[in-house]
Amino acid sequence: MRASARTLLILLAAMMTLAASDPGLADEHILLPGLDGGEISARDLETGPVIVVVWASWSPRCRDVVPRMNALESAFSRKARVFSVVFQEEADAVRRFLGGQGLRVPVYVDRTGSFSKQQAVSTVPWLLVLVDGRTAFSGKLPADPGAVVERALATP
Repeated sequence: MRASARTLLILLAAMMTLAASDPGLADEHILLPGLDGGEISARDLETGPVIVVVWASWSPRCRDVVPRMNALESAFSRKARVFSVVFQEEADAVRRFLGGQGLRVPVYVDRTGSFSKQQAVSTVPWLLVLVDGRTAFSGKLPADPGAVVERALATP
């Protein structure tokens, strides 16, 4: 292994160790690419209310996730930013799954699962409601998440 590659691996390992020991530092380093361009970092999650659905096209429980995410966007886009994170998938597989379904929320790709692991996502689809970077709700995406989201957004 070349010295520069070895140095990069050591630096990356040190950053991951540091991030794991300090959640604030971990948040600064998360960066997810957008399915259709753009990117998101934890800083984007620290301002105002944010609703995130974590899902995966390979999961049978996520077959109806598009209409559920669109319903969240319709109901809450004036109160919060709504987006989704696809868990451990390649962008092409996600595009094939979404083809023609008319998803109205941005999709960010968590190919390695680092975002999902940091947020303690244990199943998909998963719902996160964050208010100014604080987790107001984290749990399985309910069939009708409206009441859960309303309560989470109202939590001081």
